[in-house]
Amino acid sequence: MNPGTLTFFCGKMGAGKSTKAGEVASSSNTVLICEDELLSALYPNLINTLEDYIHYSGLLKPQVKKLTQSILLTGANVVLDFPANTVQQRTWLKQISSEIGAKHLLYYIDVPDAECLKQIAKRRAERPERHNTDTPEMFKALKPYFQAPMPSEELNVKLL
Repeated sequence: MNPGTLTFFCGKMGAGKSTKAGEVASSSNTVLICEDELLSALYPNLINTLEDYIHYSGLLKPQVKKLTQSILLTGANVVLDFPANTVQQRTWLKQISSEIGAKHLLYYIDVPDAECLKQIAKRRAERPERHNTDTPEMFKALKPYFQAPMPSEELNVKLL
């Protein structure tokens, strides 16, 4: 049996990565694993700063990698709603699939800052638990770290 395909997403905060992840995951034989859901379930009210996010996200990664590879090896596809916004993040995500001979697909969602900020405001209003993290200040703090995918990373990219 051939492994499934791993799909992940690159785009600035508020670009629509989670929305697209949900759309892609609605196809048959696909499992969605969402970082935000895992973090809020496992570490409720503990993520208030970028440093908190980095710490708790790092705790998830070894288990998510193991789980994702196990699912892919069954032939099912996996959509990882984890950010692929830096070379380091994309390297980790690509490694999940490459270690087991699975294919990968990166959706790069290129949206102007103004649209991202509108989406962040909407999400903050709809999800009060994200009041501390979904802010224009957090967007501005994260933006300098954002790196668009580069050909040298040898990724299968679909630009949106």
